Amino acid sequence: MVVGTIVREVDKLINVDLRSYRTLPGWPISFQSKKNGKRKICVDYRDLNKACPKDDFPLPNMEILTHRQGFEKFSFIDCYSGYNQIRMAPEDAKKTAFRTPKGNFYNKVMPFGLKNAGATYQRAMTTIFQDMMHKEIEDYVDDIVVKSGKGENHIAVLDRVFERCRANKMKMNPLKCSFGVSVGTFLGFVFHRNGIEVDPSKIKAILEMPPPITLKQLKSLMGKISYIR
Repeated sequence: MVVGTIVREVDKLINVDLRSYRTLPGWPISFQSKKNGKRKICVDYRDLNKACPKDDFPLPNMEILTHRQGFEKFSFIDCYSGYNQIRMAPEDAKKTAFRTPKGNFYNKVMPFGLKNAGATYQRAMTTIFQDMMHKEIEDYVDDIVVKSGKGENHIAVLDRVFERCRANKMKMNPLKCSFGVSVGTFLGFVFHRNGIEVDPSKIKAILEMPPPITLKQLKSLMGKISYIR
């Protein structure tokens, strides 16, 4: 059953031109469950990552992204397989080869699991939307929130975003996008006109846990809260 699932996933990736067959040594693979119940192939790139120098391009500061208010309309955009929209350098692509029951394959596009994938994608998004960031949009890797102070201006802002997405051949996942809404979630926070709040679903376990009644339980609770900030 597992072998059949792997073969089907590989066939799917080949059909959308994400993988190319080569007789090369490859890294081992495994499965990872997603929130929607589906499973995706994960390649063990740990040894490859150890040999790669770290890209120190900074990810956005969460404080800057979430401490803004006074906007009336929002659109929440999820880029479809965002990392896969960036091509691998031909001289590096073969280093991502992985083993499957159907043969060895390598990535023509940037796969998940590489330690510099997030920094590489963030650099691309910063280049594309630099003049709009912290004004009309907020972006964290492949998640974008478009915002406007007045509802009637929102379509114009969205049009600019779509135009740049088309110019750079960026694709969106329609199942994870919402447009022209007054409330929505972004990076675990609820965005609305009056400000930003923590998503209740993210802190449900904390809200429902029994209050500490001993010093040991209190210290344990404080340690957990400190860890997750």
